[in-house]
Amino acid sequence: MTKTYTPPVDTIERKWYVVDAADQRLGRLATEIASVLRGKNKPTFTPNMDTGDFVVVINAEKVAVTGNKASQKLYRRHSGRPGGMKVETFNQLQDRIPERIIEKAVKGMLPKNALGRKLFTKLKVYAGPEHPHTAQQPETLVINTIPGGKV
Repeated sequence: MTKTYTPPVDTIERKWYVVDAADQRLGRLATEIASVLRGKNKPTFTPNMDTGDFVVVINAEKVAVTGNKASQKLYRRHSGRPGGMKVETFNQLQDRIPERIIEKAVKGMLPKNALGRKLFTKLKVYAGPEHPHTAQQPETLVINTIPGGKV
């Protein structure tokens, strides 16, 4: 019987990638980021281990959605108090905290357990084109989106 290969923790190499979210579709961008965070693009991928890389997202304020989602997509949060539900649209959240849109999209695609929470800490999102992670020498990650999508 063959055994499943589990990479030793000290042999896992973590790279840093930078992704430009300008004019990218939100969902397609989030799936690619979640895949890299989990390490699914590596031959050493193990479902129950953190084998993924760090991802820095820049220009989060310029991410795009198709159709009427800009005015109809709702983001809800709750204070925990009675009647504490707050609801805002994509456009309102993009004006207020553009980083949160990508964070929520990616977080929803990660596992809902301790591993998912650990993976989420490796995502860094910035509204503008600058980021403080130049010392890590991040590589540019190109996300291929299907052309012809209507914004």
